[in-house]
Amino acid sequence: MILSSKILGSSGKEVLILHGFLGSGDNWISIARKIVECGFKVHLIDQRNHGRSFHADLFNYDVMSDDLVDYLKFHNIDQPIILGHSMGGKTAMNFALNHPKLLSKLFIIDISTRFYPSHHDYIMEALLKLDLKKMNKRVDVENELSESIKDVSFRNFLLKNLFWSAPQKLNFRFNLKSLYANIDKIGSEIISNNQFTNPSFFFRGENSDYINDSDIKSIPHFFPNSKLITISNSGHWLHADNSEEFLDNLIKYL
Repeated sequence: MILSSKILGSSGKEVLILHGFLGSGDNWISIARKIVECGFKVHLIDQRNHGRSFHADLFNYDVMSDDLVDYLKFHNIDQPIILGHSMGGKTAMNFALNHPKLLSKLFIIDISTRFYPSHHDYIMEALLKLDLKKMNKRVDVENELSESIKDVSFRNFLLKNLFWSAPQKLNFRFNLKSLYANIDKIGSEIISNNQFTNPSFFFRGENSDYINDSDIKSIPHFFPNSKLITISNSGHWLHADNSEEFLDNLIKYL
């Protein structure tokens, strides 16, 4: 099956954007529009079990990398630039190491190659507790989630996945069952005997701990032609926290 995507722009070098966990390509629409203005064609991809893409029990970075291979073949894309944030960055790194000749540049947003312990459990538990059959308004879901998830911006991020699957029937676009079953795979370490020697750009948020000093030393083992860019006054969502500085640097290296 082919991943769902939203394609912006009609010509130019192609850029594939991969979202993070529980997100979708739409999270990057504002950034994508700015990239298109600079002459690129952008593919906002929904990864498996997310957005409008297919649901599957199998969920790991090898199959997600294979999904990208199928996507490139289907759309006849040659040597794209690939950008991935968080989980999407893990997919992008795995793809680059497994298929180094299939892309030209790599942009990794606030994630490294190491293992990350699961920290999504409380989120998944809050989502699993929801009885959507008894809820016919978005505000009902929001009120229920607010008891477990206090961060308003993150709650709104999750609520973007709500849709009407039928009249008076709310549902989430992501495949909650599969994601919960595979929760430990989200933070998997990238393991490979290969290197990706084309230009690679690792962006980190100044206030984020997703790329630490130890990561900075280990990244060149897999990505010897890599550059680190720190975005000031930003956390893990650096493209939202400081979009101007993020975009300036992104466009500079695209």
